Amino acid sequence: MDAIMQGLQWFIGLGSNVFLPIIIIIIALIFGVKPGKAIISGITVGIGSIGLGLVIDLLSSTLGAAIQTMGESYGVALNVLDVGCGVGGPLAFSTTIGILLIPLSLLFNFVFIGLGLTKTLNVDIWNFWFPGFLGLVTWALTSNIWFGIIGSVVAVMLQWLMADAFQDKISSFFGFPGIAISHMMALSGAALAAPMNWVMDRIPGFNKLNADAESLTKKFGIFGDTVVMGLIIGAVVGVAARYDAAGIGTLAMSTAAVMKIMPKMVAMFMEGLMPVAEAAKNFASRHLGGKTVNIGMDAALTVGHPTIMSTALILVPVSLILALVLPGNRVLPFGELAFYAFGICLMIPFFNGNMVRSLVGCTVYMVLCLYLSNWLAPVVTEVFQLAHFDVGSTGLVTFVLSGLWPVALFVLAVTYLGPWGILVMAAGVIALMVYVNKVRPARQAKQVSVAEDEEAAQIMAQ
Repeated sequence: MDAIMQGLQWFIGLGSNVFLPIIIIIIALIFGVKPGKAIISGITVGIGSIGLGLVIDLLSSTLGAAIQTMGESYGVALNVLDVGCGVGGPLAFSTTIGILLIPLSLLFNFVFIGLGLTKTLNVDIWNFWFPGFLGLVTWALTSNIWFGIIGSVVAVMLQWLMADAFQDKISSFFGFPGIAISHMMALSGAALAAPMNWVMDRIPGFNKLNADAESLTKKFGIFGDTVVMGLIIGAVVGVAARYDAAGIGTLAMSTAAVMKIMPKMVAMFMEGLMPVAEAAKNFASRHLGGKTVNIGMDAALTVGHPTIMSTALILVPVSLILALVLPGNRVLPFGELAFYAFGICLMIPFFNGNMVRSLVGCTVYMVLCLYLSNWLAPVVTEVFQLAHFDVGSTGLVTFVLSGLWPVALFVLAVTYLGPWGILVMAAGVIALMVYVNKVRPARQAKQVSVAEDEEAAQIMAQ
């Protein structure tokens, strides 16, 4: 067992830019892709991953550094440290639960696909960290590692459920056939965006407002172009951070560069994935009785969308203002600001790319995240202590994107139902999986059949 754990730790230690291409090559071979094409697909995905990493690092090192400088000027009363979700992976994978979750998740994933309870084959191993984090939350609350392991498995089941439920909308919006986004942090926002959009549809006047990246460019010329918007936002942040002229110019150009380069890196990532996605469909048709299989991937594939990048950048000053004016808030967004795109990216398809709805909906979401991250700070701090993870703080720590409804759901279930609350959640998730992947498709097929019969009857009557 120790040897297996050490082997998994070594594999994770290779880094996602190394282990992801290996996994893609193995999955491609299993699905019947020819070895040469499988290797090229894996390498291309690896190159795309490196490119995405470089762009995100550029955003973090330039915009992130400016934001930290701004943060140092605010609120002594905001005394809960936001360490950012970037520490989540190292935190989860430094624990037994995080390491064990890798083989457990892959094993259960294949079983659930075979049973028809999920369509998502999740190969985004790095982002297993968030279900692992939920397992650590369960361990911290129950003081029992076995319930923590069960909690992490329930979390990946919830992840597959949301990936399946939202796949059609997300895939059609971004143009990702055969791909499901399985990043729980991003999926959490999608679950709330759909009802938000339903409410917005029913607000007179507001429901007529529309502005997407294309319409903004037409209306405002170059000032509506996402690259120019990135340039302007970068310059504004530079001024707010009290940079000199050179610093402001560098930050502005770096932000504009991110807006331009990110979509190109995503395109390369997708170039490598498409042969695997197509092979997965053919494999499912031949060996799984026609079951659909979608490849579960990181939300990084989506963050290059113009509306996502523009909304995420605007949320930076908005969230800082919210932190200062919201009653009872003690968290100053600090480490999380460079990661907003990952928190809101899957909300944008449900707002149909509408910038007005995206900004309003994501601002409301940010208020919820801030208040939940305040409430969850003692639990998050305990998780860091449980993992013997030094964040360099003697007080409470949190990260804004820990303030998500799945985390709150786990905490409430264990708090009010005890350790058995996790089993109740497992039963609920499985019931919803049955509905999403069995009952709902059967109903939709029946409706299509009835419509076709009615159409045929009308033709015969004529």
